[in-house]
Amino acid sequence: MAENTIFSLAGLSFGSALGFAGAFGGFQAFVLVLLLGVVGLLAGRALTGELDLGELLGTVVTRRKSP
Repeated sequence: MAENTIFSLAGLSFGSALGFAGAFGGFQAFVLVLLLGVVGLLAGRALTGELDLGELLGTVVTRRKSP
């Protein structure tokens, strides 16, 4: 139950940050905050072991090499 609350609060915080970036910084700031948030999410998942970056990057490299 506490895990769901943490995700809800994180989503609320991230949404508020995106809203402020869009309102005060324009579209470019909105996109920058969104991209940095996604990078932070991927880094956090990789650090906790929920995401295997080697497998993810290996899939991308395999797709580029195949015709």
